[in-house]
Amino acid sequence: MSTAKIMLMVIIALLPAAIAGCVFFGPRAALVLAVSVISCVVFEALCRIVMKREQTVSDLSAIVTGLLLGMNLPAAAPIHAVVIGSFIAIVVIKQLFGGIGQNFANPALAARIVLMLSFGEGMTTWVAPYWYKSVDVVTSATPLSASWINYTENGVSYKMAPFSLAEMFLGVTGGCIGETCAAGLIIGGLFLIVTKIISPCAPAAFIGSFALLTFLYTGSAVETVYGVLAGGLLIGAFFMATDYATTPVTAKGKIIFGIGCGVITFVIRSFGNFPEGVSFAIILMNLLTPYNDKLTLTNPFGAKKPVKAENK
Repeated sequence: MSTAKIMLMVIIALLPAAIAGCVFFGPRAALVLAVSVISCVVFEALCRIVMKREQTVSDLSAIVTGLLLGMNLPAAAPIHAVVIGSFIAIVVIKQLFGGIGQNFANPALAARIVLMLSFGEGMTTWVAPYWYKSVDVVTSATPLSASWINYTENGVSYKMAPFSLAEMFLGVTGGCIGETCAAGLIIGGLFLIVTKIISPCAPAAFIGSFALLTFLYTGSAVETVYGVLAGGLLIGAFFMATDYATTPVTAKGKIIFGIGCGVITFVIRSFGNFPEGVSFAIILMNLLTPYNDKLTLTNPFGAKKPVKAENK
């Protein structure tokens, strides 16, 4: 299977959540996605020309990077920040390290982290789904930043989630363009697994380890499901923890990678200053991928290790 065909399948898998984001957040979300995709393609084409290398725009990987970056941004993100993020993803993270397959980290996530640290206000201004709330575009809290409501009934204390699980599943909450619609992300992720574009090892280990730790910590099944549906966990597990270039090769390595992502995400969300931890978790595990591969790769049956020539 060619690189272009693999990338096309990923684009198809991303479309349900991307379309849902445009429906929920309106034309501004579509503009952010369009600018992200177009600028990524332009930067890749220009970079290959400047570096006098074979043109790689036709492999569709720049479109995937642009789509993932745009889906990881709020609809209110400044347009100039989107272009800067595209430059970081394509030129700095991808092309300067040799192009597709040579980057050390996921380009879209690395760019998002840089934008989060550089454009704090623009990257944390969330838009409520205006058609669902029957109001104009307003700022809104995300499921992870909103506070749970504590109340007592008949002498028993309860915690009420700021959003219902149905709202979380459908995506009618504040958040990044492509991370809110859990239904669309699950459909896309299952599509990639069924077509064998990705292995289920990393997503299952990522989601499973996070869910297990959250349940042990909270003791609540509702809070566990809420945490899985909230934030960027699903888009990260299905579409970025499965990146060919930056994740381990073997099934055992993918499981270790997924568990590491789940643990780090849980720790950041539960004890850190950031409500979200998926981006940092995946990037940190990307950096450990060479060591993961070294520990988990096996030699072919009957193969002998090459003997180093002695220095005379």
